[in-house]
Amino acid sequence: MEIEDKHILITGANRGIGLAIAKMCAREGAKLHLVLRQPNAELSSQLRGLGAKEVSVYLADLAKREEITQLLLKLDKVQVDILINNAGLLTGGLIEAQPLDDIYSMLQVNLLALIQLTRGLLPAMVERGQGKIVNNSSVSALMHFPCASTYAASKAGVMAFTNCIEAELKGTGVSTLCLITPGIKTRMFDEIAVKYAKNLDVPQDFIQPDEYAERIREAIKNDDSYLLPTGMTAAGLSVSRYLPAIFRWAVGRRFRR
Repeated sequence: MEIEDKHILITGANRGIGLAIAKMCAREGAKLHLVLRQPNAELSSQLRGLGAKEVSVYLADLAKREEITQLLLKLDKVQVDILINNAGLLTGGLIEAQPLDDIYSMLQVNLLALIQLTRGLLPAMVERGQGKIVNNSSVSALMHFPCASTYAASKAGVMAFTNCIEAELKGTGVSTLCLITPGIKTRMFDEIAVKYAKNLDVPQDFIQPDEYAERIREAIKNDDSYLLPTGMTAAGLSVSRYLPAIFRWAVGRRFRR
């Protein structure tokens, strides 16, 4: 699917991967609709300067169901061509040490908000016979590390949800793209060491957000169903899928309770 002139809704667009995607789409000449939790006065002008045809900003806390409901009402007249469910929170550590409120907020943002936004915007895409849903999952959906229990559960849910609606959408003109995202050098990536390092030696393989945004661009244009990692992360993913006993042994050597 082409990006130029398309109305693209991006959640979590103020930093990290979301900001990199927004910049990429701006350079492609898209019409951007950004969902932010807090105002960012400079972002709209920055993206217009990069080439965005339009920039609209919607403030919503995706950890709150009622704010997503209000957001969907505001978007009722917007023809969203591509929905990029990117917003996410990180949890980590031994399961008994993770604050329950943090777990609930993370599941709400990473999974439930994604489902609610997709459910709300998909019918209009199906009616028009065109659209794309891009969901940001993670290698954690498939590579199960200790200390990542709740976060991995959310991302596995994202992947399962995307796989299911892909099957539902056959023949409608609407497609899905599931991002099996590797380590990206963002503020969230830096939080991994803080949350995990007490119990786990954390891998330091990562790529820059702008590089990943370019990969996403190609995946959208090629109508790919998945964007898989490359390099060492791809090798680790293969081991986890096809040689699970070896993967668990290798991970176990890096874990301490």
